[in-house]
Amino acid sequence: MGKNTAENLKEAFAGESQANRRYLAFAKKSEEEGYHQVAKLFRAAAEAETVHAHNHLGVMKGVRSTRENIQEAIGGETHEFKSMYPGMMETAKAEKNNEALRSFNFGQLCGEDPCGPLYEGTGESRQERGTGLLCLPRVREYGGKTVPDKCPICGEPGKNFIKIY
Repeated sequence: MGKNTAENLKEAFAGESQANRRYLAFAKKSEEEGYHQVAKLFRAAAEAETVHAHNHLGVMKGVRSTRENIQEAIGGETHEFKSMYPGMMETAKAEKNNEALRSFNFGQLCGEDPCGPLYEGTGESRQERGTGLLCLPRVREYGGKTVPDKCPICGEPGKNFIKIY
């Protein structure tokens, strides 16, 4: 017998989500190569995949209250930091796959300061606590008062920081 509907929804959500990210990566490469119209096509396709993914997530009741969503986000980031990436890095080391090891290590760089603090506090209390600057690849709040030339953890250029408040 095949999968049940709940399993099918999870698979469809994962597939649509991955297609979105893949098409955005394709768009970026197309832009770099000067194919601006192709990049627009990939971005449009990525947006359609987002609509599909959101539909599946909605049917799965995957979006709840903000408080519950924050707790889920913290749980997911904690899992990545404590379980997922360390295991993946060990496997990559054992297989001597240094390129994958670097990729997994970069994915876990926020592990020095688990991602929970990013989701804690809102509004005024959040603004009092930090600068509102994020190192985008790390999705880490930066504690400095001004955008640095580069991220002190991952080396990402300061031009890639975003201001969230």
